[in-house]
Amino acid sequence: MQSFRLWSEEEREISMLQTLGELEEQKNIWIFGYGSLVWRPEFTYEESRHAILEGYSRSLCLWSCVNRGTPEQPGLVFGLKHGGICEGRVYRIPNENILGQFRMLWKREMPSASYVPMWLNCQTEEGIVKALVFVMDTETDAYIGDLSEDETIDIVLNASGTYGPCHEYVIQTSDALARSGVKDDELCCLSEKIRQRLR
Repeated sequence: MQSFRLWSEEEREISMLQTLGELEEQKNIWIFGYGSLVWRPEFTYEESRHAILEGYSRSLCLWSCVNRGTPEQPGLVFGLKHGGICEGRVYRIPNENILGQFRMLWKREMPSASYVPMWLNCQTEEGIVKALVFVMDTETDAYIGDLSEDETIDIVLNASGTYGPCHEYVIQTSDALARSGVKDDELCCLSEKIRQRLR
């Protein structure tokens, strides 16, 4: 956590515009949710589909110093690491006010340089869609990739931030994924162990 720094509004705006500029046309945009975006998207969407992203896997690999922790007692939130597959949801946002929607999304998902926003192909039952995906930047100090299950649980149980306790975040994500038909046995098992420790 040595170099944790929140981005300025200008830095977020530059990142957002660069990402949107990679599209041939700014309409019919899809966003891939694999964590809290599944249960608290905070954007309007016109369509949602179950989706599979190949080459990446969901992991509690990102230190959280604001939303689910503090600089003194950081929590953990989900990021996407290279390798494996990740099941989630894709959301198609309206074509109106795309800049306004993306500014809100960037404020939430890109408060710092911890994620790399990418346009990646996601498989759905109705075919492949190219969606915006927030991938973990493993070169930042915010990345933590080699925690044991016990270490992960201890961190999750002891951290809390502006959005509330870290353990609520993990359990809510696990429950929301299950409700939406996303299978993640490892997260389900971790969530149950956290519940047991809370009892």
